[in-house]
Amino acid sequence: MPPDALERLLADPPDLPVADGLGSLSAALRGHGTAVVHAPPGTGKTTLVPPLVAGLVPGRVVVTQPRRIAARAAAHRLAHLLGEPVGRTVGFSVRGESRTSASTRVEMVTTGVLVRRLQRDADLPGVGAVILDEVHERHLDADLALALLVDVRTHLRPDLVLVAMSATVESERTAHLLGGALQPDGATPPAPVIDIPGALHPVEEIWCPAPGRTARLDDRGVTPAFLDHVAASVRRALSEREGDVLVFVPGAGEVNGVVRRLAGAVDGSGTAVDVRPLHGRLGHREQDLALARGARRRVVVSTAVAESSLTVPGVRCVVDAGLARQPRTDHRRGLAGLVTVGVSRAGATQRAGRAGREGPGAVYRCWSQAEHARLAQHPEPEILTADLTAFALDLACWGSPDGTGLVWLDPPPGAGMAVARTVLDGLGAVTPDGAATPRGRAIARVAADPRLARALLDSAEVVGARRAAEVVALLSLDVRSPGGDLVAALREMRRGGPETPQWRAQVARLRATLPEGRGGRAGRSPDALPDDLAVGLVVALAHPDRIARRRPGGSTYLMASGTGAVVPGEHGVLSGLTWLAVAEADRGAGRRDALVRSAAPLDEALAREAAPSAVRTEDRVGWEDGQVVARRSTWLGAIELTSTRIPDPPPALVARAVRDGLAREGLDLLPWSAAASGLRRRMAFLHAAMGAPWPDVGDEALLEGIEGWLGPDLARVRGARDLARIDVVSALRRLLPWPQAGRLDGLAPEQVVVPSGSRVRIDYADPAQPVLSVRVQEVFGWRRAPRLADDRVPLVLHLLSPARRPAAVTADLESFWRTGYPQVRSELRGRYPKHAWPEDPLTAPPTAGVRRPGAGGSRPRPLT
Repeated sequence: MPPDALERLLADPPDLPVADGLGSLSAALRGHGTAVVHAPPGTGKTTLVPPLVAGLVPGRVVVTQPRRIAARAAAHRLAHLLGEPVGRTVGFSVRGESRTSASTRVEMVTTGVLVRRLQRDADLPGVGAVILDEVHERHLDADLALALLVDVRTHLRPDLVLVAMSATVESERTAHLLGGALQPDGATPPAPVIDIPGALHPVEEIWCPAPGRTARLDDRGVTPAFLDHVAASVRRALSEREGDVLVFVPGAGEVNGVVRRLAGAVDGSGTAVDVRPLHGRLGHREQDLALARGARRRVVVSTAVAESSLTVPGVRCVVDAGLARQPRTDHRRGLAGLVTVGVSRAGATQRAGRAGREGPGAVYRCWSQAEHARLAQHPEPEILTADLTAFALDLACWGSPDGTGLVWLDPPPGAGMAVARTVLDGLGAVTPDGAATPRGRAIARVAADPRLARALLDSAEVVGARRAAEVVALLSLDVRSPGGDLVAALREMRRGGPETPQWRAQVARLRATLPEGRGGRAGRSPDALPDDLAVGLVVALAHPDRIARRRPGGSTYLMASGTGAVVPGEHGVLSGLTWLAVAEADRGAGRRDALVRSAAPLDEALAREAAPSAVRTEDRVGWEDGQVVARRSTWLGAIELTSTRIPDPPPALVARAVRDGLAREGLDLLPWSAAASGLRRRMAFLHAAMGAPWPDVGDEALLEGIEGWLGPDLARVRGARDLARIDVVSALRRLLPWPQAGRLDGLAPEQVVVPSGSRVRIDYADPAQPVLSVRVQEVFGWRRAPRLADDRVPLVLHLLSPARRPAAVTADLESFWRTGYPQVRSELRGRYPKHAWPEDPLTAPPTAGVRRPGAGGSRPRPLT
């Protein structure tokens, strides 16, 4: 039998570094069935490894790529080397497009396509091997595909050959996952690692940070001033270097911005250059144009698609803006999306390497060497930062709702999975134990985020299948328009623009997933809604937590999730609307409200229709401005729709409101009479001196146990006036323990009768040290001061002069008479001669006043 095209290629392979490692790879696969190829970008692994594997296994070899553009490009490159059209020996399948045939041996696919196939039939019939390319990029679907494939090889297809190809040292971890993880005890050795050395030419580093205080990012994204600097760096590179220039910026919007700024660019000799955009949202023709050499020198302005998974020939110079897009999720506020961050050092190295494939090159880095040292070593794996809703639905459909039983480079984080489960539960996609429901499987069959899939399925009955698919396609492709107006973006797509062909293809794919005959519901025609509200309804069905209403009297919005939001521009189309359905919003560091990136109009009726489970009615009774306010409110999430007064609120809610008011404003709202304050101090003294069962009556304890002493009074309170009528003495007595309450006056009396016959009030201000303030003459004859709390605590005597000024303080009266009184007597008897100052106070009669002449001291006269 004559050799096939793949055998001929391997017999005389291109001069690529990976060719030297093909023998080792072949031996590893024959012996283990798994292997990891560790090779830098540009070594030819995507070109030569698939043909080698195809020669070792029966059936088709499926090769995953992280992006559609990379899968198409890899298939075209390998088919070109074979001298065949794409679709014969080598083909590709990406979302919405497939070029394969019965004779196809190598099929390039996106990782998402492979995951869908595994979900349909885990046996992968007709497939002999799977090669996972660029696993180091750690995309979410790549981590999932790797885990599912290891599961399939362990339990269903031990003959399935698995190869992972990585450009970083993470290859050792991947090897353990492919091999050693097959047995929990580690008995199976890790997969062999085939190291392919790189063959890059030297690349000179040129640091060119932005001048002055030019900011790279602000609330709206990459600043125009920084894009000006990137374009200026490209012009500098054109004048200083030879060869084509590859420019890295984070997103399609920045690509277009730099392309516009480079209009009319020339090289050092004054010759015009071609400036080509390159990103995943371009049509196939524009992508192929950027990847092909032309007659003139080129500047290719690209997103990260050209970082490792694409070959851009002719590049000898790289200009790197130093920015990347990564998924981030704010689980608390329910905001997820792509954010612009600094590139990692590993990413910067890979980008720079693009300049050294064909000869010595240079990289112009738009940041300083000091900033480079502070960059993260590697990008964070998406599994740790991205929204996990689609990922969790895939696991539920696989039969492993939490990912248990599968092996991971990094296990899915619990918090992210919990949020994803909540979202899926709200969509009706999973059961309480996490298993996929029939609705969940229907959602999973739509090649879109589960929220968008739900919106497609549910809105088709209201707005019609065509419009539902149009809006969902708009959202899935992340099409933007000035001011974030999605309705304007839809009209632009319908009129025809650069992204219209891709959008129309997506619309067709989405419509094909809908059941036939979907029409209006509830007696409403699908054409009854105008386009603006139709777009808003679809967005609201996809993101009910982002339904937003403008705050009364303000210009900002409140979303159903409770997050505030602002729309761009004071006079934009969106800024005057009462209701919005927000498709995308992000909240930068230091911002209280999220910035709306895209949205559409909505009204209250459609908001209720889109999020019926978020609508609730509840009675709220609260304390506001010294009054009990009772209202019945209807809410859509955090948005209050209606509010009416409740004339006769339930007593339990009233009591709780008063309690909350007292907790907020303090117990001073109560009428603390002298008797109430005195009783509270005596109770506090007994609690300090004797402990249980005497209660704690401090502020915190009284508030915590308010039902126990104020409970019967609270239900009758409607405001501060009612509080003023409460008998606090009676309320406090409810706390006194029984039967010990009968001993209160004996353990902590209000007053003490002193030897003069006067009744003197005890001061319990300090619970640890009750005080009796009394004139010296009134306690003549007293040998010992009374003791309280079952003789535990002595009264501290503040002995006063006849003018009630402090003369002495003592808790040991007998000692005072011996040692302290003589000094007090000598100091005061001259000042108060009409008062008795006997030498022996223990035998002298006590007196409450002064002696009248001739009275013999038998009758006291009050002081005047």
